Amino acid sequence: MAKSIKYQKILLACLLLGTSGVTLADNTNDPYERYNRAMFTFNDKADQYVMTPVARGYRKVTPKPVRSAVRNFFNNLRDVNSFGSNVLRGNVKNAGYDFMRVAVNTTFGIGGLIDVASEAGMPNNKNTLGDTFATWGWKNSNYLVLPLVGPTTVRDGLGNAVHIVYSPIGDINDRGTRYALIGTNAVSNRENLLDTTDALNEMAVEKYVATRTAYIAFRNQQLGLMQPESMDELIDPEADYEGSVSPTEPTITMPTQFEE
Repeated sequence: MAKSIKYQKILLACLLLGTSGVTLADNTNDPYERYNRAMFTFNDKADQYVMTPVARGYRKVTPKPVRSAVRNFFNNLRDVNSFGSNVLRGNVKNAGYDFMRVAVNTTFGIGGLIDVASEAGMPNNKNTLGDTFATWGWKNSNYLVLPLVGPTTVRDGLGNAVHIVYSPIGDINDRGTRYALIGTNAVSNRENLLDTTDALNEMAVEKYVATRTAYIAFRNQQLGLMQPESMDELIDPEADYEGSVSPTEPTITMPTQFEE
């Protein structure tokens, strides 16, 4: 939960900095802006009329401990993907941490419903295939808005597509179960960002630009492509963001949701 709160603070900081005249490092181009804006509008309407009401209903009827258990379950699956990404990066240390987190949470955390590993102080070093591509040299990538997925880049979108194909959920043969898990994950992610997106909606900003600025700034900060001093001062002047990653993958459920 603490990491989730820090994640939302970073997103809000990106939005505030990006819309208040402070220059953020932006190494990502937007050559598909005409398409991206059209897709953003479509996604925004789908989010407004479908995902947001569903997420609010989910928050209202589902007890907080249950919502936390759902997030823990899917975060445990993300550790599986992170393990593969860290292996490809040649980061044996972080891959080992990922393996131990999955083993501990799956065994002692009732299939991942309880985050025993974090409570035990095990490092949480989630990485995605997009991070791996960046490590291999693909640091700058064109901004891209995907249908019902939202803001990403060509690099991260490709990485997430591979993750989806080779994820534990993708290995489930029963379509009903597989789609139910995908839907539950989407609703859980959307509910977890309700407060952040509500704050964005209250700002007098151009939502497409604000969303793009926040996503790019956050991903650049993750990949070490920007100087985060001003952001740190706004969020927590004593925070150490070296190697920080989002508590969830940067797969976006809706246009106003961001990964990691």
